[in-house]
Amino acid sequence: MAPLRGPKAGMEKLESGAGFSPRRFTWEEIGLRTGRGHPQQERWLVIDRKVYDISQFYRRHPGGARVISSYAGQDATDPFQAFHIDKGLVRKYMSSLQIGELALDQPSCEPTKNKLLVEDFRELHTTVEGMGLLNPNHFFFFLLLLHILMLDVAGWFVLWYFGTSLVPFLISTVLLTISQSQAGFLQHDLGHLSVFSSTKWNHLVHEFVMSHLKGLSAQWWTLHHSQHHAKPNCFHKDPDIAMHPSLFALGKILSVELGMKKKKFMPYNHQHKYFFVTMPLLVVPVFQLYSLYFIFQRKLWRELAWTLTYFIRFFLFFEPLLGVTGVLGFLLLLNVLESILFTWISQLNHIPMHIDYDNNMDWFSTQLQATCNVDQSLFNDWLTGHLNFQIEHHLFPRMPRHNYWKVAPLVKSLCAKHGIEYQSKPLLTGFGDILRSRAGGSSMIWGTFQSSPSPNGTTCVMSLWCSI
Repeated sequence: MAPLRGPKAGMEKLESGAGFSPRRFTWEEIGLRTGRGHPQQERWLVIDRKVYDISQFYRRHPGGARVISSYAGQDATDPFQAFHIDKGLVRKYMSSLQIGELALDQPSCEPTKNKLLVEDFRELHTTVEGMGLLNPNHFFFFLLLLHILMLDVAGWFVLWYFGTSLVPFLISTVLLTISQSQAGFLQHDLGHLSVFSSTKWNHLVHEFVMSHLKGLSAQWWTLHHSQHHAKPNCFHKDPDIAMHPSLFALGKILSVELGMKKKKFMPYNHQHKYFFVTMPLLVVPVFQLYSLYFIFQRKLWRELAWTLTYFIRFFLFFEPLLGVTGVLGFLLLLNVLESILFTWISQLNHIPMHIDYDNNMDWFSTQLQATCNVDQSLFNDWLTGHLNFQIEHHLFPRMPRHNYWKVAPLVKSLCAKHGIEYQSKPLLTGFGDILRSRAGGSSMIWGTFQSSPSPNGTTCVMSLWCSI
């Protein structure tokens, strides 16, 4: 095993002065540099056969420390291609981190991965770029923003013109909830750099949509969501499943493991029931509070200014109609309703799928086992912000949503070639699978408890309400 090295220790200057001779490494050596254990342990990763030491850099990574460090000890070529717009510029800054290359006898990806599948997906990515499917249609996104603003204005106008009786209030509530939901999908596009060809413009407009139209931190969302995309449904790496086991028991593997350890944090046999009050009602209100904390913690004063304009605008428009108490209640009601809509739409694509620890699978397999689609229709496309094409979105996170349907047949073809299941289901079936997956998780824990042998050899039936 090669000794630990600093960022430039892997490059040796030739005696002739002709240049630098890169050190050569094996996948076994790279796989040991995951950053686990002692804080000083190194973190290496591979991009296009080049080996980089990110031990010091990962904390300064613009996309977040956890995103890049989740690939420590692994091949990061495909996520690098997926996340970055100007790869040439990024490689320029990465050159100082390069410590060598893969040995000539080493394959371009880890030996444990399906080399043919990796090569086929990279060829597909090249085809997608050649077809222009990563190029945004600005008019499409302009219309999306326009319809959000129109819904916002219409929600206020109904109350202003027709009064605050029950029917106008309900109509206004529906319009504003939909507006907030659609703004959430638009900020999602901007956060993935899929609206403009310039990173700078994506970030600037993202702040406007996320902070001014929704009152949330754009940077907080980007850091959080990028971790999810890097390793979806990988426990300890995907923050979207950090609710296991503190709130829910998720997935077959993690649920059985929890049952074998005889640990309980919640009454999991009822989790498909308390899901309704712990998730759909609380997600967005909690996001709002944590977002403000994040803004102050990171001293994001520009985002703070944008966020304040969201609350000021809401009070200026609705306080004359509803009063101070009424406008506070209305704001909370809209947050709760948006939370319900957001939770159901976001959960149906991932929670019923495979959940496990990171097994360092190839990019294509990682995304396919963690995502599923909802059948296409104009209504489904609009309601879900085109995230009914979750598979395509995860494979190509920078792809503008209006092109998902174009790449879907190519993805299906690659799945068929390699015998990988491509799941697509009706919308209501997806909603039902959320509850079935949670009921299934609790039953697996219960079954594990029931079949666990007691010290005297008899079967021990443990209640989930027992102490640990």
